[in-house]
Amino acid sequence: MDFLDRAISVLMHDGTVIYPTETVYGLGADALSDNAIQKVYEAKKRPLSQPISIAVSDFDMLAAVAFVDSSIQEFIQMFLPGPVTVVLKAKYSLPALLSGGTGMIGIRMPAHDLALQLIERFDSPITATSANLHGAMDPATPDQCTVPRDLLIDGGRLPGAPSTVVDLVNRKILRRGIQAEKIEQLLSSL
Repeated sequence: MDFLDRAISVLMHDGTVIYPTETVYGLGADALSDNAIQKVYEAKKRPLSQPISIAVSDFDMLAAVAFVDSSIQEFIQMFLPGPVTVVLKAKYSLPALLSGGTGMIGIRMPAHDLALQLIERFDSPITATSANLHGAMDPATPDQCTVPRDLLIDGGRLPGAPSTVVDLVNRKILRRGIQAEKIEQLLSSL
């Protein structure tokens, strides 16, 4: 059994997996399982009122969990996959626990082959929050991943810069990160 098979088995049993992305290490769990999502909140010591982003492997998976109108479709395709989290109105297929009561969901499509393979082979969205305690430094190396987990996939040293979080419903940047200036310019034209 290779490491991706082990990771998928962990995800299928509501476990947590730390995985590399093009930015930082993420803490992944089945984004459609309330039990798995609860484990992520507990591992991070994160307040339930704060949403947790998810990661998808393709645009079909994204459209299955969030509403994407034609005015933002081109924007999404321009930046994903990549170091951007887009915040959209969540579909009812997603557990409400993920949105922290907002009805919105942050979605990543990592530009990292291993992360995309994991999500694609799992064939379902996984959580995409950083693999650190709530409020701690974003983990760029495996030893900086301080949360409890069932499996860690070592991807070596990562860049460590966070993704830019952009609210496409209200057309504003919520967290500046990689490509923030370019995103800001394009937001004004939407």
